[in-house]
Amino acid sequence: QVQLVESGGGLVQPGESLRLSCRASGSDLDIYFIGWYRQRPGDQRELVAQVDASTGTGYADFVKGRALITYDGTKKTANLQMNNLRPDDTAVYFCRSRLRPRHMSEVTLWGQGTQVTVAS
Repeated sequence: QVQLVESGGGLVQPGESLRLSCRASGSDLDIYFIGWYRQRPGDQRELVAQVDASTGTGYADFVKGRALITYDGTKKTANLQMNNLRPDDTAVYFCRSRLRPRHMSEVTLWGQGTQVTVAS
């Protein structure tokens, strides 16, 4: 069974950095898209950064210059490096991927979410 496994959340102080990882478990996968989203308390889920096989990388305006998303095809893992974190970056961060297991139809999966708290 294919699933997205997230790691890297936690508590950091303002100005510090954090790296989130999202790994697609399972073998024989074609991955078309991996993105990181966040949901702040009381807000809707919003895109933070993405890696798309067709269009490349993209970032939300609120993280441009502070974040870098990379994808390791060998490990089927997307890493999101976030720097100069601010208290308003506090949220649950979710990974989402559009992929196709071999001999199966394309599916879209979400990870379980990982809490990031930025506070002094």
